[in-house]
Amino acid sequence: MIDIKLIRENKEIVKENIKKKFQDDKLPLVDEVYNLDIKYRESKTKGDNLRSEKNNLSAEIGTLMRNKQALEANLIKPRIKEINKELISLENLETTLEKEIKEKMMLIPQIIHDTVPIGKDDTENVEIEKFGKPIVPKFEVPYHADILARINGLDKEASGRTSGSGFYYLMGDAARIHSAMLTYARDFMIDKGFTYVIPPFMIRADVVTGVMSFAEMDAMMYKIEGEDLYLVGTSEHSMIGKFKDQILAEKDLPIALTSYSPCFRKEVGAHGIEERGIYRVHQFEKQEMIILCKEEDHMDWYNKMLSYTVEFFRSLDIPVRTLECCSGDLADLKVKSCDVEAWSPRQQKYFEVGSCSTLGDAQARRLGIRSKNDAKTKYVYTLNNTVLATPRGLIAFLENNLNEDGSINIPNALRPYIGGKDIVQ
Repeated sequence: MIDIKLIRENKEIVKENIKKKFQDDKLPLVDEVYNLDIKYRESKTKGDNLRSEKNNLSAEIGTLMRNKQALEANLIKPRIKEINKELISLENLETTLEKEIKEKMMLIPQIIHDTVPIGKDDTENVEIEKFGKPIVPKFEVPYHADILARINGLDKEASGRTSGSGFYYLMGDAARIHSAMLTYARDFMIDKGFTYVIPPFMIRADVVTGVMSFAEMDAMMYKIEGEDLYLVGTSEHSMIGKFKDQILAEKDLPIALTSYSPCFRKEVGAHGIEERGIYRVHQFEKQEMIILCKEEDHMDWYNKMLSYTVEFFRSLDIPVRTLECCSGDLADLKVKSCDVEAWSPRQQKYFEVGSCSTLGDAQARRLGIRSKNDAKTKYVYTLNNTVLATPRGLIAFLENNLNEDGSINIPNALRPYIGGKDIVQ
């Protein structure tokens, strides 16, 4: 959510930003908020003037009563009653206007960073850099479900009986590699100075609407029937929610956290749920990194966080590239975002395994997260980035460490987490 001062002082900047995101249907919101804000401030001013008049009249009545001029005092009292009625009316109007302004402001996208490329959708995202040589083996790399089948590592038939499509059983060495990758991701981030956290896996609606747009919420979140609780789509949601309505000491910034959670997503959209594989599923696990920092530090942290994910995947012998998200592909709360994509030897192309984003002060404004120094209080900046989301990370690992005989190499970094094994077969 942007600062309403920007709409008051330069609404054309807000409109231009909406155009850059190809959301012209939202342009009328800017003028609507501008006009509602004028009415709101006029009402506040009128109310302040009435309260001042009421205070003066009350003081005058007090003086008259002390001077035993009750008749004169009683002549003033009807005006105070009129003021009280007017104030009730104005306060009701202010409440209505405030709610309407907030609802419309929540739909206006965050101002994007000036380095974000302009484009309509993900087809216009821009490659930044490649890391590691993308290798195509001399042998044919099977579909990941077949790789897992060869080590008796996947049962989707059973999960279909218990849970339906979009779920899976991982078994044996496949499950062990999966867990080893997550544990390694945890320790990798702890070694970078991040504090490890296991957050709640369910959050309330006011936290959900604080961390994401309504469109994302409808497409992603599972609601618990009969309760004000949602299953998390990523631990970022509950991690940022942890600081709701808090005033942090500026000296304690940045706050660097790495969190584990299962994640639950509807995956509503054109891609659909995979029937045979585990690339697009309703349930997965994730190690995340979260930063709360000062405005002037957020781009330094953005670049640092992105480098950590690249370093993590390269330590597992997985070639990756970074892909800058264009304006039309950015979620409304994001200022700037970059996907990390892993190389698929089978498909001979890259696929998304993580995303690094700075959201400016959008989440902090929605959730009331501020920092304070001796001079003033201001909103913090929040960032998030995927360390590892698996089973997608597992798919990348399997394809890039597969041998022709179906065995799977275990890179040095992962061996301590899988009993010292250097190969699985």
